[in-house]
Amino acid sequence: MFDNFLVPDFLPAAPELFLAVMAMVILLVDLTVKDSRRTLTFALTQLTLLGCAVIQLMTSTGDVVYTFSNMFVDDLMADLLKLFLYMTVIVVLFYSRAYLLDREVMNKGEYYVLALFATLGMMVMISANHFVTIYLGLELLSLSMYALVAMNRDSVASTEAAMKYFVLGALASGLLLYGMSMIYGATGTLEITGLAERLYGGGANKTVLAFGLVFMVSGLAFKLGVVPFHMWIPDVYHGAPTSVTLFIGSAPKLAAFAIVMRLLVNGMISMAQDWQAMLVIMSVLSMAIGNLAAIAQTNLKRMLAYSAISHMGFMLLGITTGVVGGDARFALNAYSSAMFYVLAYVVMTTGTFGMILLMARAGFEAENLDDYKGLNKRSPWFAGIMLMMMFSMAGIPFFVGFFAKFSVLQAVVAAGYMWLAIVAVLFSLIGAFYYLRVVKLMYFDPPADTSPLTAGMDMRILISANGLAVALLGIFPQMLMSLCAYALLRSL
Repeated sequence: MFDNFLVPDFLPAAPELFLAVMAMVILLVDLTVKDSRRTLTFALTQLTLLGCAVIQLMTSTGDVVYTFSNMFVDDLMADLLKLFLYMTVIVVLFYSRAYLLDREVMNKGEYYVLALFATLGMMVMISANHFVTIYLGLELLSLSMYALVAMNRDSVASTEAAMKYFVLGALASGLLLYGMSMIYGATGTLEITGLAERLYGGGANKTVLAFGLVFMVSGLAFKLGVVPFHMWIPDVYHGAPTSVTLFIGSAPKLAAFAIVMRLLVNGMISMAQDWQAMLVIMSVLSMAIGNLAAIAQTNLKRMLAYSAISHMGFMLLGITTGVVGGDARFALNAYSSAMFYVLAYVVMTTGTFGMILLMARAGFEAENLDDYKGLNKRSPWFAGIMLMMMFSMAGIPFFVGFFAKFSVLQAVVAAGYMWLAIVAVLFSLIGAFYYLRVVKLMYFDPPADTSPLTAGMDMRILISANGLAVALLGIFPQMLMSLCAYALLRSL
């Protein structure tokens, strides 16, 4: 019965296996240690993520390696995104530490274990080369996130946000599965590289493929949070505990980008003209609705939610302009600019929510715009870091957000979509208003609370390093840009 069974190569998936084992070990350790601060659980979680990064570097060959019957792929794009993922989750958990300690209902070992399982889901998504692998990773991430959003059981807003997220997430998963089943019906394969070969050879039913593509793109759009599948983002960002909002707003964007690249670019590049048309519409609508709706917000988390919608719309521009009329000359430039944009966005959003968590304390969330009035008088250093984050998000030189936007715009212009670049610049100008409003409140309005802003040494160092990263990556963006281009060149 098992004569033909081939033992898979476990080395490419070593970080995933290590994290899965350690998550279960941490769950058991947390049951036995009676420590209300959960210090050991927190330390083990951070060491696990560091261990994953070390294993990732040690097992990376620089080549494209398939394992588990071609269901799992390890390449440079996966390596780079996963290393960024580990760093992001480490920083997110450090930022969340003080917030969780102030809220006893949330400071549980399960919080860290769920964060690890969500990270495992994202790792699987990044390395997926099969529809089933994508779905497994996606559900592992989604189910962990639903639980994290509902973690604060005493909050009606958190429970409501978790219910909305769960219902709409289930709908999106259904759309994605339905699209995958139709594409399987048309091509007879579930493997992404196999799908590219079948489509290139022709012979698949074009009508079934088109319907399958629409459903699949809809499911992906939900995970990216772009219009018209953005309904969950403002409510979940606002209702979730701030530490969870930081998690949702940062790391999953890396996994969503990887899935879009694997499915649309690796698997369905021969149908580029079909899916590009959909992405252009989603991109323009996301920039329009995201930026215009953000202006009306008085809650900073809701404002950042609409900002996230517009940023993901901007990122889609890079993926949209990779192949023009069957000409793939601009592909590497366009896709690497989109990848650079995602990485820059994660750095910026982590720092911004890190500042919100630093301002928050027991019984106070610091999520309204008025809470930032006169911040410069309370702490010029932290106000300066928040100013850098807002300037970078707005795309003002010379921060990383400016070069992220600039790299996408030059890819769009190079591909001949001048009108799209003009639209993107116009909506970026509109978007600058609500970011600069936060700066105006911090520097020109009198503070409601004059007490000095205090933070632990670890938080001070980390948030300062985050601000420094936004500034230095803006002044010296070439290294990260080259790294993105090289990783994609060796992977696609």
